Formats: sequence, structure tokens, C-alpha cells
Amino acid sequence: MNIAFTEEQEMLRKAARDFLTAECPKKVVKELEEDEKRGYSPEIWKKMADLGWQGMVIPEKYSGQGMSFQDFTVLLEEMGRNILPGPFICTLIEGAYPLMDAGAEEQKKKFLPKIASGELICTMAQLEPNGLFDASGITLKATHQGDHYVLEGTKVFVEMANVANYILCAARTGKGTAEDGITIFIVDAKSPGIHIEVMPTIGMDKLCEVQFKNVSVPAKNILGKVDKGWHIVENVMRRGAIAKCAESVGGMQAAVDMTVAYSKERVQYDRPIGAFQALQHIMADMWTAMQTSRYIIYQAAWMESEGMPCTKEVAMAKAYINEKYKWVTEKGVLLHGAIGTSREHDIPLYFRRAKAADIRYGGTDFQREIVANKIGLVS
Repeated sequence: MNIAFTEEQEMLRKAARDFLTAECPKKVVKELEEDEKRGYSPEIWKKMADLGWQGMVIPEKYSGQGMSFQDFTVLLEEMGRNILPGPFICTLIEGAYPLMDAGAEEQKKKFLPKIASGELICTMAQLEPNGLFDASGITLKATHQGDHYVLEGTKVFVEMANVANYILCAARTGKGTAEDGITIFIVDAKSPGIHIEVMPTIGMDKLCEVQFKNVSVPAKNILGKVDKGWHIVENVMRRGAIAKCAESVGGMQAAVDMTVAYSKERVQYDRPIGAFQALQHIMADMWTAMQTSRYIIYQAAWMESEGMPCTKEVAMAKAYINEKYKWVTEKGVLLHGAIGTSREHDIPLYFRRAKAADIRYGGTDFQREIVANKIGLVS
């Protein structure tokens, strides 16, 4: 295993940090959070496309750069460190990768170059009001009628659906609750019968409820095979968990850096608070949690890049990082004192993001169940 950064990855990391610091300062982050309509900056999105970020993992054949998943993870960590609101993860993890995995050649030629150029924003509609992450949670129905299917049902927590051009919708085309019988449809987000409403969340990220009422989708817009789409969802969940963990590690780094810097400046009893042993130990534990999280997620990212089975490793990382990101930012707020609860300070941004990151691509208990299953435990 080699998780050391290459020279190219170090250059990517530095370039990303410089770009995000200049183009998306915290003032802009807070403004985008409060933007009820979009929640992202089209101007920054276009500049990212000019840098090739939206196309970095897309093959050169489809106007991308053909970089590895581990390269992608390096970029995501920097996005989490700075906080970049927008549809980057959902467009690539929930749009580009499924198309690369399961798309017909015609679909790849149609969508991938436009994703790479920043023209298209994509997302996936998987979760439903029942809150189940496994296949039994997919109850939205797709009924075959001639040369098209009709979708009927509701999806929740659909990231950036409010600005998406296309929604990859997981629907039930077979009977029962099994993994067989699930089909993925590429749905034009502006199709008649789709109603999208942004849900209020602690992270102020744009997660949406999407209602499908008699929505017609051409049969040619099926991704992969009819009734055999669950593996596409599993791939999204696995890669998405890695992506969200990488973003979380970046956030942990920022929270630790801010807290350490503040502890050197804040004086109590004629000494910087960072000179007190009890607080030093808390910050040492924060640093340890952050570094441990970085190691385990880059191991998972390396395995994913190498095409190795890594379901257990990803679940271990997601379960661990879910809890450590929340713990690190909670301690960061605590050590900042009263100012740590103010929206004028940056540390609460990361605290709220940590809370929101937990459920994305599977919460802690869901991930623990996967680990338990993989080590041979049965319920």
C-alpha cells in the first residue's frame, strides 16, 4: 500500500488551496449558505471547470483528464478544508461515475463531456421518507408504458436537486423489496410532474425533497439494465462515503488549525490558554483524531483507485470519521469559548458541517452494520 502523495498530487493540493482561499473565502461561504435559490456560485463553478476539476476523473476520450480516484480524494480534502458549497461531489460521484460504470456508449458521449465542461449538474435520488439506505427502502414505482416509464413517488435528501440538470433516480420496477427489481433512470430535472423543495438542514446545505408525479422518462434513459440497478447505488454509496470522509478530514484540519492558533492568542491568568496542560491534551487528541482519520480514508481511497474490494474499509472509515469530525469540531467550539458559538466566527461553520456530514452516504450505525457483517457477525 502506498498512500504517500505524488509530486503531481502535491501540486494539485497547493493549487486547490490557493484557488479556494482566493475565490471562496468564508464571507462567500456564508452568503452561499443563505442563498435560498442556488446555494452555489456559477462563477466559481465555471472557473473550476476551466481548471479541469469537473472532468478530472472522466476519461480523456470524453473530454476529461482521466485522473485517479485518489487524485480526486486529494482535491476533496482541500474543498472540505476551505468549505466549498455546491454540487461538485454529487455531480461526479452520483452522475459521472455511474455513467462511466454503467452507461451505454451513447449516454457517455451525450453526458460526460458536458459534465467535464461544467455544463451539466447531476445528482442522485435514492433515499425516501422511510430513511432506509438498503434496497428495501426503494419504493418509488416506475411503471412500463410503451417506449417510456412513469415514475411515481417521493425522494428526500437529494443533494442540489434545486440546481441539477439531471437526476439519476433509483426506482422499483420489480415486485417485493429485494435488490433485484431496482432500475436507475436518468431524469431531466425539468420534466413535467417533478416538484423540488429545499429542506432546512443544520448544515444549510441544499438537500431537497423531490416529488415525482406521473413523470414520464424514455426507456432509452435507463442506466444499465432493467431490474439490475442496485449495484450502481452501492457503488455510489461506497465512493460517496470516501468523498464525504475526505471532505470531513479537510474540515477537521481547518478546525484543529483554528483552535491551535486561537489557543496561542487567547490569554487567561496572564498565560495563553494553550499553555494549560488540560487544554493541550484536548488539542493533542484532536490532532490525533484528524491524522488517524486521514490515514484510514486514504487507505480506502487507494484501494478504490486500485480496483480492490474495500467495502469494509470504507465503512470503517465512515463510521469512525462521522464521530471524530463531530467530536473535533465540538471541542473546537468549546475551546474558543463564547465566540465559538457566534456566526461571526468560522468554527461554527465546521461544527454544523460535521453534523450534516454524518448521514450522507450512510450514517454511523449503518456503517457499523456493514463492518459487523464483513467480520462474520449475523443478526
